[in-house]
Amino acid sequence: MKAAPPAISLIIPAHNEEALLPRLLESVAAARERYAAAGSGAVEVVVADDASTDRTAAIAAAAGCVVARVEARRIAAARNAGAAASSGEVLAFVDADSRIHPETFGVIARTMASPRFVAGATGVRPERWSAGIAVTWALLMPGVWLLRMDTGVVFCRRADFEAIGGYDERRSFGEDVQLLWDLRRLGRSRGQRLARPRGAKTVASVRKFDRFGDWHFIALALRLGPKMLLRPGTRSELVRRYWYGDDR
Repeated sequence: MKAAPPAISLIIPAHNEEALLPRLLESVAAARERYAAAGSGAVEVVVADDASTDRTAAIAAAAGCVVARVEARRIAAARNAGAAASSGEVLAFVDADSRIHPETFGVIARTMASPRFVAGATGVRPERWSAGIAVTWALLMPGVWLLRMDTGVVFCRRADFEAIGGYDERRSFGEDVQLLWDLRRLGRSRGQRLARPRGAKTVASVRKFDRFGDWHFIALALRLGPKMLLRPGTRSELVRRYWYGDDR
């Protein structure tokens, strides 16, 4: 008898993530166990290995993940390739340098069981705090509250993901914001909204702050914010260094 498809597919885009991927997969294993113990179904984990030259693919395979090889070096394309290789009814996306909460899959399942929501995000907390990180968080949160467009583990139904065309592969950055904006627009046409469920915040890496400084993000947003809105194909040297450098 053919096995039933997983209830949720978790997609992890990864490029040379052998250092941090194991800790994410440990947190995923704990969350899968919690979800299975509740009798809620299976969770599939897909690692979209985007042109890695290290042991990323081997680590993912040893952990029982589906490994989808990509040669794009564009985050949006890696996310889409992971989704294409998955089979779950609900798709969830998380960055490889994160750690998820043990209740993540239960929270996603309960949220997606409601017809009120088109998609959602778990939210995040940083793995460390500093004055610069706290100010950055404070500046970002009003927009999060107003638009309900959060980050962390982002999730939606496969049918809706396909209806909007997935992540915009023209974008070198900001593809996650664009996805939620497109889903928000789709949901509005049906009287649905984005969800920010409580109780399953993802632990976000601050390695960009470690590398570029605890105050760097404010200047970066001022430089790239308008370009993200007006020129989705922007691929400057700054973009390559910040999102596609050796630390990714």
